[in-house]
Amino acid sequence: MKDYEEITSFLGEWGPFQKVIFLLLSLSSIPNGYVGMAMIFLVDIPPHRCRVPQLNFSVDSATGFGNETEGCLDGWEFSKEQYRSTIVTEWDLVCGNAWKAPFTVTIFFFGVLSGSFLSGIISDRYGRRFIFFATLALQTVFSILQAAANSWELFCALYFIVGMGQIANYCAAFILGSELLIRNVRINFASLGVSICYAIGYTALPMFAWFIRSWRILLIALSVPGFLYIPLWWYIPESPRWLLSQGRVKEAEDIIRAAARKNGITPPDIIFKPEDCEQLMENENKESQRLYTWLDLIKTTNIRNITLISIIIWIVISMTYYGMSLNTPNMDGDPYFNCLVAASSEFLAYGSIWLFIRYTPRRFTLPFTMILSGTLLLIIKFIPQDMHVLSLILVMIGKTGVTGAFGFLYLYSTELFPTVVRNMALGAISMASRVGSTVSPYIAYMGTYNKILPYILMGGTTVIAGVLSLLLPETKGEQLPEFINQVKPLRW
Repeated sequence: MKDYEEITSFLGEWGPFQKVIFLLLSLSSIPNGYVGMAMIFLVDIPPHRCRVPQLNFSVDSATGFGNETEGCLDGWEFSKEQYRSTIVTEWDLVCGNAWKAPFTVTIFFFGVLSGSFLSGIISDRYGRRFIFFATLALQTVFSILQAAANSWELFCALYFIVGMGQIANYCAAFILGSELLIRNVRINFASLGVSICYAIGYTALPMFAWFIRSWRILLIALSVPGFLYIPLWWYIPESPRWLLSQGRVKEAEDIIRAAARKNGITPPDIIFKPEDCEQLMENENKESQRLYTWLDLIKTTNIRNITLISIIIWIVISMTYYGMSLNTPNMDGDPYFNCLVAASSEFLAYGSIWLFIRYTPRRFTLPFTMILSGTLLLIIKFIPQDMHVLSLILVMIGKTGVTGAFGFLYLYSTELFPTVVRNMALGAISMASRVGSTVSPYIAYMGTYNKILPYILMGGTTVIAGVLSLLLPETKGEQLPEFINQVKPLRW
């Protein structure tokens, strides 16, 4: 079963079946774009004061106010100029409880880490389609339950589960689309489809938040669109690649025949010829009948090298991406506008990376974007302090490059790892990347003492990881590996 795409080439690349899969799986990533970033507005700290009539609002939204040494015995009063309510105003997450606001975001990332860990195992064992719809329901339902939370502790517990569902659903949709689509369509799906729709969701967030200033109503408004995806159950099939890797040939053939009918094509009487089936059974006996675990990601030299290098690159990219993104709300100006600008930059990043994917080798695209971004961040150290505009331009170009590299990594990773452990591998390296996202708030916090230090740290590590990525093998225009023994060696 080495030439799956050749055997199924009679389906064509861009028929009605492929168009439906491309569109629906891309649209499914829209909620992922605003679920994680919603905390920009849910946890924002409005100006506040002790509940004492003669005191005036005199605090900024980031650092608190004047004299809080004795606490506020009668509670707090919060300005409603910006928000009607946030979880900070709901549960008085200021003064002695101020640590709870950023820790809420940490809880979400712990959920993302756990979701990355579990989703890969479940998907590779029980199927892409199952985990895709299960996590879509998980994300939607528990986001609504969050809106009804009557305590900060319950809110965090539910947000942990939402984080699990968010990353697991994104990874499952990405893998499912990459295995149902082929060649250029798969590349467009990975580089533009899910990425652009993710950016659409991110861009929609400040628009929702502008009109809805209450955190509970905002959460409900962001969650309800999830129910619109229920009809996808009848349009999105299981991955034939995964079915074949499990030895379930007839089920895979049924899906392929159904796709052929939708495309107006008469499939051959025998899709998998006897010799193909013999090869399949041979591979099945060797690999597909066994249950794969995390240890299989380091079983052979080739897959071990790919796994370790991928983990390093993902950690660095995640740290730099979130480290730069977390600085956005701290900029002067309107938080809704700042969020909109940050979200809009992702369209430029994904559009640029799409061009790179089409016209340059994989081994050029990733190192180039990472080394360029890291270098621009390092150059900021040499920019005079009075040239703020130039520094801002370098930061935005650097962020655009890192964002594009982040999106590109998903495509590249699906091409590097074999079908039997692909979703598990993507879950593993995505989980590892959460180490970077967990560290990123502290990277940004360094700017309080030295504004240049975060850029030196992020720029230096990004350049090093970019050089390391040169070792990864080329995958452009080649068949996806099905089994572990088909993983390519490093390019020393």
